[in-house]
Amino acid sequence: QVQLVESGGGLVQAGGPMRLSCVVSGRVFSINAMGWYRQAPGKQRELVATSTSDGSTNYADSVKGRFTISRDNVKSTVYLQMNSLKPEDTAVYYCNAAIRRHLYTGWVDYWGQGTQVTVSS
Repeated sequence: QVQLVESGGGLVQAGGPMRLSCVVSGRVFSINAMGWYRQAPGKQRELVATSTSDGSTNYADSVKGRFTISRDNVKSTVYLQMNSLKPEDTAVYYCNAAIRRHLYTGWVDYWGQGTQVTVSS
């Protein structure tokens, strides 16, 4: 069974850093895009950053210059380094990955359980 397991959330003061990690567990054939999304109370889930298997990255305008997404394909892990955090970054952060479990199956989106990030002012 494939699972995405996130870690690294918690409470941080405004201006501080935090790093999130997400590892894909279980046997898979291939992983394409991996990314991070977030959902604040009363708001829709929104894209934070994505990284494709060829190294391309994409960021939400609100986090450009502050957040950096990276991945370790050997470890099937994606990271989100968050710097200069703001109270408006407070949300539940979700890891996402497009995965093929076998050679003859299609791509399926998997989601982590979410990790809370709270930025105090």
